[in-house]
Amino acid sequence: MARSDVTAGPEEYPLTAAERVANELTEIILGELSPGASIPAEADIAARFEVSRLTVREAVKMLVGRGLLHIGRGRRAVVREPDSSVFAALLVSIVRNDPKGLFDLIELRMAMESLSSGLAAKRASRAGVQAIDAAMRDMRASAAEAADGENPEAEARFHESDLQFHEAIAMASGNRVIAFIFEAMAKPLRESFVMSRRGQTLRGAGRVETVEAHQAILDAIRAGDQRAAVEAMRAHLKSTELDIRSHLASGVAAA
Repeated sequence: MARSDVTAGPEEYPLTAAERVANELTEIILGELSPGASIPAEADIAARFEVSRLTVREAVKMLVGRGLLHIGRGRRAVVREPDSSVFAALLVSIVRNDPKGLFDLIELRMAMESLSSGLAAKRASRAGVQAIDAAMRDMRASAAEAADGENPEAEARFHESDLQFHEAIAMASGNRVIAFIFEAMAKPLRESFVMSRRGQTLRGAGRVETVEAHQAILDAIRAGDQRAAVEAMRAHLKSTELDIRSHLASGVAAA
C-alpha cells in the first residue's frame, strides 16, 4: 500500500511526502554518495519510498534548492560539490531583515573566530602567517588612503582587506569546517563591516583603532600565543558589537 501524501513529523508540523523523501535522500547523499555521483533513477526512488514519481520530482527540486543536487539538461540529478552559497543566502537574509540577526552573527563570530585565532596561533604555517600579514599590510595602506578624505574606493579596499584578514585566520586554523562556514559568512560580513564603521565614527573612534586591534591578533598568532590570540579576537569583536549597536541606535540605514 502506498504511503500517505502527508507523513507525521512533529505533531504541529506534518511533513508532506515530498519533504519526507527529500530528507531521506539527503541522508543517502551525505552518507553514501560522492560529489559527481548520480542519484538512483526516479522510478527506483519512487518504488523504494512508495510514492509517486511526481513526488520524487518535487523532492529532487527541494534538494536542488538546498544546493545538494545539480540537474543537467536531460540528465539524472548528480551530487554537487559542497557549496556554501545556500547558507550564505540565508545569513544575508537574516542580517538584512532582522536587527537581532546582526547580533546573532556576532555571537557566532565570537565563538568561531576566537577558536580559529587560537588554533591559528597553534597551527599556522609560515605561509599562513604571511597571508594574515599581507591582509594586515593592505588594511594599513587602505586606511592611510581613506584618511586623506572622502575616498570610497579606499574605504572599500579597507573592508575587503579586513575580510581577507579574518579569512586568512580561518584558513590558518587548519579546520576545514571553520573555513567553510567563514566562506558562507563573507557577504553578510561585508555588510556588517559598513555598519560597524558608521557606528565607530558615531562613537568618535577611527580606523586606527581597528588596525591596532587586528595587529594585536596578528602579533599573538605570530608569537604562537593561543591565549593572547583568543583574547585579542574577543576584544576586537566586542568593539565591533558596540559599533553596530551605535549604528542601529542612530537610525541610519545601511547602504
